[in-house]
Amino acid sequence: MPGMGSSLQTNNPTVIAAFESALVHQGLVVLVILALIAVAWNLLRRVQLRQATALGGREVAVLAGEPGSPEPAALRLLRISFGCLWIFDGILQAQVSMPLGMISGVIEPAAAGSPSWVLHLVNFGATIWNNHPVPAAASAVWIQLGVGLWLLVAPRGNWLRLAGAASVAWGLTVWVFGEAFGSIFAPGLTWLFGAPGGVVFYVIAGALVALPERSWAGPRLGRRILAVMGLFFVGMAVLQAWPGRGFWMGQPKAHAVAGTLTGMVQSMVQTPQPGFLSSWVASFAAFDAAHGWAVNVFAVIALAVIGLAFLIGRPRVVFWAVLAGILLCLFDWVLIEDLGFLGGVGTDPNSMIPMLLVFTAGYVAVTRLPVKVPETIPKVGPAESSLGWFGRLVSRPAYALRSLAAIGAMGVVLLGAAPMVAASTNPVADPLLTEAINGNPGFTNVVAAPFRLIDQRGRAVSLRGLRGKVIALTFLDPVCTTDCPLIAQEFDEADQMLGAFAARTEFIAIAANPIYRSVAATLAFTRTEGLAGVKNWLFLTGSRSALERVWNNYGVQVAVEPAGAMVAHNDIAYVIDEKGRVREILQADPGSGTVTMRSSFAGLVAGEVRDLLATS
Repeated sequence: MPGMGSSLQTNNPTVIAAFESALVHQGLVVLVILALIAVAWNLLRRVQLRQATALGGREVAVLAGEPGSPEPAALRLLRISFGCLWIFDGILQAQVSMPLGMISGVIEPAAAGSPSWVLHLVNFGATIWNNHPVPAAASAVWIQLGVGLWLLVAPRGNWLRLAGAASVAWGLTVWVFGEAFGSIFAPGLTWLFGAPGGVVFYVIAGALVALPERSWAGPRLGRRILAVMGLFFVGMAVLQAWPGRGFWMGQPKAHAVAGTLTGMVQSMVQTPQPGFLSSWVASFAAFDAAHGWAVNVFAVIALAVIGLAFLIGRPRVVFWAVLAGILLCLFDWVLIEDLGFLGGVGTDPNSMIPMLLVFTAGYVAVTRLPVKVPETIPKVGPAESSLGWFGRLVSRPAYALRSLAAIGAMGVVLLGAAPMVAASTNPVADPLLTEAINGNPGFTNVVAAPFRLIDQRGRAVSLRGLRGKVIALTFLDPVCTTDCPLIAQEFDEADQMLGAFAARTEFIAIAANPIYRSVAATLAFTRTEGLAGVKNWLFLTGSRSALERVWNNYGVQVAVEPAGAMVAHNDIAYVIDEKGRVREILQADPGSGTVTMRSSFAGLVAGEVRDLLATS
């Protein structure tokens, strides 16, 4: 019978269909945004043509440091590469396994072993995702796509700086709630596995993009980037060399416990992936099992040497350190991190790619300074600095197009952020979760079978006597300690959700136990579950023959177990309208009883009741 230990699988068709539908509908909104941008662009082009006619075809003069001057090479590298990475991550986030697989496949493993305060913080975000998996997963898709597009298309200046700030804000959100601070507070922290979390480098890149462009005019910023990365590499080398953490050991005997690195790589071999990649990873796992000490010596020395070279800061030395760092990162990314995004719930390529982009950008910022533009250029039209924002918009087609594109990208980010914000403020779980476990409500329109029973206070109650109210009816075992208390609490939450509609609603449970069916048992259950003060709650019972007649009329199967007080029965609920007709039949399986299902069934019941009352 349903309700005993059931849970949602990542391939649940109801959730997948809802997720795909949400992406399609939001994709249509994106198309509308693009259409509005196209209309705005056409209108703006007319203004630009008129402006060009008024100037007699003359162009606007460009001053050094303005949008027409060359873009610093390091800034361009960060802008384009991390824009592409955010888009790639957004595409990964669109995998159908994300709504139900994100918590178990990504967040829980990242938070494992972290201190309690980290777990509490991560649990806050996980609860929001659990309660609203479809809007949360869809929001992550559009936020990341929007941030990536924003970085790629934004014109230099304030638009680009805003894009960098958006990258920082979303990156920090992911780092805290999605990566549990990159697992830096958990045991086993190591550079080889991606510490301190890939999204940290998205945050660093976003912060660098958000700096004023004059920061890139000299080599100082590049040297600071290399110095910070040098300290990071040296620190990771010390951590890697620390004894007792399992990295100095391979797997010297066939039946010995594998070292930390060997165990990690062996687990990555099991990830679904192309055969050639699996073969490479398996070969490295075997090599590390036989030569774990040598592999760790190489990792420690490589990290330390690269870090010291970055700290020295001499361009020729840094060049070879950057090249070695790129090779080391790629080696780790392929053979240890296994590309980072394989396996069905991969959300990003892990840390190696964004990390090598950051220290490469530092080297480029030192060695490829922006081309100096003369302070003034002979005027052939009004200087750009004298035009202001609107003047540049109407006089520079490229600037205008990229500004409109940036507005569109920002609209995509807001399209994703709005449902996420709404979900974070809504403690009621999505009714879709109940439908995912139990199936869609069954619509009907038949006369409800009559009954006359006794409530928890010994008063006679009949279905006819409740005419004029909408009834939510279910069947509970008064001595049950598993599903029945959960369903009763969901009824109580549904009552609270109804607000003013609750006065026109009755929540009724009928005893589903042929042995423990006394008024005292139903009253004890009512008090235990905190329902004694709920005015529209009734727990009905009666003689065994009267109850069996109601069970048969409403399709309830009750089976007495060989031992114990509880009985087995199917979980089912009915919504009966004010005229005594059954309008909806709901499976009432509460699922696992975890926070994932909290208020999900309550929301479904409240929604069905509210719809009936609103149309009456």
